[in-house]
Amino acid sequence: MSTSVPPPSRALLVWGVAVAAYVVAVLNRSSLGVAGLETTERFDVGASLLATFAVAQLVVYAGLQIPVGVLLDRLGPRLLIAGGAVLMGVGQLVLAVATEVPGALAGRVLVGAGDAMTFVSVIRLIPAWFPVRRVPLLTQVTGAVGQLGQILSAVPLVLVLHGRGWGPAFGSLAVLALAAALLVAALVRDSPEDAGRRRTWRRRLGAPGERTAAEVLRTRAARPADGGALRAVVREPGVWLGFWAHFLTPFSSQVVVLLWGFSFFVEGQGRTTGEASALLSVIVVAGIVSGPLLGELAARRPGRRTRAVLVIAVAVAVAWVAVLAPPGPRGLGVLVVFSVVVAVGGPASLIGFDLARSCVTPARLGTATGLVNTGGFVAALTSMLAIGVALDVLAPSGDRDLDAYRWAFALMAVPWVVGVVGVLVSRARTRAAHPGIAL
Repeated sequence: MSTSVPPPSRALLVWGVAVAAYVVAVLNRSSLGVAGLETTERFDVGASLLATFAVAQLVVYAGLQIPVGVLLDRLGPRLLIAGGAVLMGVGQLVLAVATEVPGALAGRVLVGAGDAMTFVSVIRLIPAWFPVRRVPLLTQVTGAVGQLGQILSAVPLVLVLHGRGWGPAFGSLAVLALAAALLVAALVRDSPEDAGRRRTWRRRLGAPGERTAAEVLRTRAARPADGGALRAVVREPGVWLGFWAHFLTPFSSQVVVLLWGFSFFVEGQGRTTGEASALLSVIVVAGIVSGPLLGELAARRPGRRTRAVLVIAVAVAVAWVAVLAPPGPRGLGVLVVFSVVVAVGGPASLIGFDLARSCVTPARLGTATGLVNTGGFVAALTSMLAIGVALDVLAPSGDRDLDAYRWAFALMAVPWVVGVVGVLVSRARTRAAHPGIAL
């Protein structure tokens, strides 16, 4: 937490540029989800191998969260956000020119690595630049605004993909990512004190009496790893409560938006590609609207945070049953309601960060945030892969119908049950360890 009071305009500028970089990251992350049919044709792959593209990206994302959190506590958000944007840009360039599966996988791995650095770094900026009372709301607003990247993937990217082709579509994503890296490097600072010292690259490289940028980075890299801090975070039950809250709530919406939703709406529900894109956009808009409301709830009623997570998880499960259980496709109105309910699980996952923040010191917040952020992506990647394998078993010819999707999506009940148990157990342990903290 910063001890100085930065000018509101400067704080909003830093946060706004960082959020813009997160929008670009979400666009890059979700780009494959709207190109599922084109990916199948371009690389001649089935459902399980198509799922492998998304799973590889998310495995890298989830696997890097704790290392990124440790680096975030040592190097600061600015370097990680800019570096992540560069990695995503390179990854999309690789994907734009790839014609074989190994090249496509390499591109998605780079996208996942860059994406892994972005969100946790952006929300780490908020406590440094804003009062603590505004942190829950701004965290939700960050997540909500970031989902504009999904709208950009569902509408403009689809238009470019269908109108200009694969290369220009993914090449344009690379240009956007590299532009975001330049903006972050120029305008974002880790804290008001950092901005006050005018630590630009030019000054750090040339001013007398100051260390060069290379010397700064070498000094930081030479510091021993804070294994004690990492062990303390791993042993903190409040961090695991945040992890399980993040595990439980967003994974089904990620399954829909990142990979299987477009195909499910078209092949399983008989909707047009325009209707499928509109339903994906509904998910994004509903997440944007509900996020700030949940942020206000977390700020004003901190004792209801865990209860809100559980209620939303039950509502999402009911929405899935309403769509999958009845025979035959559902009406467009039902699918719109389904999309709205599932969407709320996305911003609900950010309550997990607030729960963890209540139980750790600011110096360990980056590591704790990284651990929490693995939750939803672990659940999402296992669900995506399981659904892909199930679809190949149920429809080996590739002619997937509603019954195939119905049974494949039913596998999401497993991580849902695991998540509910995890939240309940970790909430009890956190209350025992921190009896004075409202959960």
